[in-house]
Amino acid sequence: MKIGVFEDAGVDLLEPIALTRPAFALRCGASTMLERQQRVLGAKEIGAWVRPALAELARLVHPAMPINDSDWRPNVWVNARWLPPANADLDAAPPGVGLVGQEVAYVVTPPVALLDHPGDVNNWIALCKSELPHVTADGTMIDYLWDAVDRNGDALIQDWQWFQQLHGAIKNPGIAVIGPSEQLVVANDATIEPFVSADTRHGPVLIDRGAVVQSFSRLEGPCYIGQESWILGANLRGGSSIGPRCRIGGEVEASIVHANSNKYHEGFLGHSYVGEWVNLGAATQTSDLRNDYGTVRVAINGQRLSTGRTKVGSYLGDHTKTGLGALLNTGSVVGAFCNLLPSGTLLPAIVPSFCEVNYGAVRERFDLRQVFTTATTVMHRRGCEFTESHRDFFYTLFEQTADRRRKTVHDAEIRRLKRSV
Repeated sequence: MKIGVFEDAGVDLLEPIALTRPAFALRCGASTMLERQQRVLGAKEIGAWVRPALAELARLVHPAMPINDSDWRPNVWVNARWLPPANADLDAAPPGVGLVGQEVAYVVTPPVALLDHPGDVNNWIALCKSELPHVTADGTMIDYLWDAVDRNGDALIQDWQWFQQLHGAIKNPGIAVIGPSEQLVVANDATIEPFVSADTRHGPVLIDRGAVVQSFSRLEGPCYIGQESWILGANLRGGSSIGPRCRIGGEVEASIVHANSNKYHEGFLGHSYVGEWVNLGAATQTSDLRNDYGTVRVAINGQRLSTGRTKVGSYLGDHTKTGLGALLNTGSVVGAFCNLLPSGTLLPAIVPSFCEVNYGAVRERFDLRQVFTTATTVMHRRGCEFTESHRDFFYTLFEQTADRRRKTVHDAEIRRLKRSV
């Protein structure tokens, strides 16, 4: 099968993680959305249509994949936000639109090629809905980041059989298992030190290639430890996925962490979604429950939205860092390239991209040369390069987020002045 993956207007509500990557690169379960869609649908060829600003970065990460290529035409287009069921099969699907509620999950044989449509992707979607028959699509749509966090456990349970087939026979290298032993799957070259326990009573514990789990770690399923990640005597609780090359200590519950991010020391991270190249300083604490057990509201894309949930942590964009003892409030949204310094009290819940918090005040970061020098150093430590494509994209992102950043800083200063009167 030859499929294309497209982004629709819904990606605007997946900030701050989708600010710096296509929605298909979001992680859920033991893989990215793109990897899951390709695996479940059995796609032999796959391409993508992404926001123009992200096209060059997407080509850098996926050099063999057609990105916004007008000469490449699939017969099935799949929404990047669609989390398909394990038994999805579009091989013999007739022309039509698969809907999850009123949202388009996929389009089979569109009446007009996406690349030929004179309008944008959303106009093309409207055309497909008006001209093709509708069918109900199984699976779910990731509308907000808390949807990905909520569905992460089920996705990991779904991934267990695939992961077991990938890594062969069940291995148990001295881990104390509480629950079904077959629910523990450890890659051959993972390193497990003595005195590690795995609780598989509520779902699988999946440990990928090159991972290191140090002594006195407790792993509660469903959870996933990505390739070459280290678990440093940590409590990794159910519903958590740790991406490749991360360093995780302390306590993590029901959270998704993208590649190359560090939470090396003690501290709590719960019901949160963390981007790439994030560093959480020692004793950084994340509140994921209000004291009054009320529903948490979150600011996304300039809107204040009710999550309908009582357990919501923080959403942290790429290259963001916290200082020692930083306290993240319930429902915090922190953009890319932010620097959060502790103030002895809860930090602001809204911190736009390219801002710092110092003595509790939100300020804009203007010296992008220093910001990018730090990113270059951090990435070099993991054998990665901060390229001119990265630099160009982040300069563009800085300009695109300027209005919201300045409004947030202005509003925060007005509130501070009112309190001082």
